[in-house]
Amino acid sequence: MNIPILYEDNHLLIVEKPVNVPVQEDRTGDRDLLTLLKEDIKVRYDKPGNVYLGLVHRLDRPVGGVMVFAKTSKAASRLADELRRQEIGRTYLAVVRGTPSIKKDKLVHYVVKDARQNKVSVVDANQKDAKKAVLDYEVIASSNDLSLLSVNLHTGRPHQIRVQLAAIGCPLYGDQKYGASVNRPGQQIALWANSLRLTHPTKKEEITIESLPPEVHPWDLFDAKR
Repeated sequence: MNIPILYEDNHLLIVEKPVNVPVQEDRTGDRDLLTLLKEDIKVRYDKPGNVYLGLVHRLDRPVGGVMVFAKTSKAASRLADELRRQEIGRTYLAVVRGTPSIKKDKLVHYVVKDARQNKVSVVDANQKDAKKAVLDYEVIASSNDLSLLSVNLHTGRPHQIRVQLAAIGCPLYGDQKYGASVNRPGQQIALWANSLRLTHPTKKEEITIESLPPEVHPWDLFDAKR
């Protein structure tokens, strides 16, 4: 499997996650990104024994784009602290059905995950186990009944972007779980981790790594406008 490496040193490995590949082993038994990267490091550096690679954050299986992994436990710990303090910048590109009524806005919802159904719902703030979900979005362009959004994630709740945009009446293109009434089976979810900004765990320098989605539908509708 071709997994583009966007940045690598002794402490970090930043890659472009392919769509429809699980980040870590799940019940499907399909090949997962974490295992594939460990195997690649073992071969490229001729490492004996087990390879350490720390999972810092996650992307849903259908989502592609920038992901960072820690190559040392020190880097993993420091990146986890950055993430907890919401100091890692994560920007996504999303193609949604329709156009939000407000072109640039902050969305604040409270969500609960049903683990049995693997589905997240927007609920009242006072509901038991409700967790706050916050993101900013901006409409970049619109074409027919679709819009390209830039989304800045502040919290990392499961399916957060998908459920919050669906909650304002603009489900993601291709999302069967949160937009079944407007999407058809087989359509690829149009959500891409576009940019990752973080402070290097040892150099203390800020680095930003970007990745663009493939030039396929519906992304190709907006290529000239990005």
